[in-house]
Amino acid sequence: MATATGPAGKHTHHIGHVQVSRVYEQPLPLPPAALIPDFDPAVLKEHWELMVPDHYDAGDDKLLLGIHSWVLQTGRHTIVIDSCVGNDKQRPAFPQFHNAQNPYLERLEEAGIRPEAVNYVFCTHLHVDHVGWNTRLQDGRWVPTFPNAKYVFSKSEHEYWSGPAGKEGPNAGVYEDSVLPVVEAGLAEIIDGAAELPCGLVLQPTPGHTPGHVAVTLAAGGNEALFTGDIMHSPIQVCRPHWNSGFCGEPEKARASRLWALEYAAERRAAVFTAHFGGKSAGRVARTPGGFTWTGF
Repeated sequence: MATATGPAGKHTHHIGHVQVSRVYEQPLPLPPAALIPDFDPAVLKEHWELMVPDHYDAGDDKLLLGIHSWVLQTGRHTIVIDSCVGNDKQRPAFPQFHNAQNPYLERLEEAGIRPEAVNYVFCTHLHVDHVGWNTRLQDGRWVPTFPNAKYVFSKSEHEYWSGPAGKEGPNAGVYEDSVLPVVEAGLAEIIDGAAELPCGLVLQPTPGHTPGHVAVTLAAGGNEALFTGDIMHSPIQVCRPHWNSGFCGEPEKARASRLWALEYAAERRAAVFTAHFGGKSAGRVARTPGGFTWTGF
């Protein structure tokens, strides 16, 4: 598998014939305990070389996360996995996201990707930082950013956030401005359970972080890849799989999904593309006598 750095620091990889590019939106530094309630500084010291400098800022005592999309180009299809926070969205519960103005579309263009050319948008789940660029503000209305794409997400996720959960709490309003417009435009493809799409990707149910969270797997040219969504947020969770984020709604299911992902990646030597890891956000998982470890690339 080849890796290269292109325009605007875009990191590009190849899984067989499929080009995988990271399109960055914004950094997301967080205090360790704010992200992982069970966080133990002694474990951080144990894995210091893994975490510093890409994943932990010792001076500010912050875990270094980011928000980005993975864009896949297969030769026949262009696919966006998770569409970040978006611009102009009213997010009072998240000051960093509130009325954001980030050059995401410009970075997409720098990577050679026009919104009109995108065939699929995969949403691993419907949290605020994974669906924002599903839509953009045009003449006072939210319209699909990718007008020729099918937006793919799970049935149970859609049912959950289209109900009362999407109208209260920190994710309030996200469904209405970033999901409902694509449903009303007839662009949603709602999947029940595991499913293989015509573009060659497979949705794998991985509930726990949210009720209908999915991971995405790819096999091409004898190589495999796993796109994790929010199964994990930091490499420290590779070393401590039982550590959930504070945003995991169903803790035991989240742990089971994380263990499945780590075992899948280790057994298949799959390239792992994460939604929030710092650094280049991609790497491999390997077994150790005590569990698993992470190596970025």
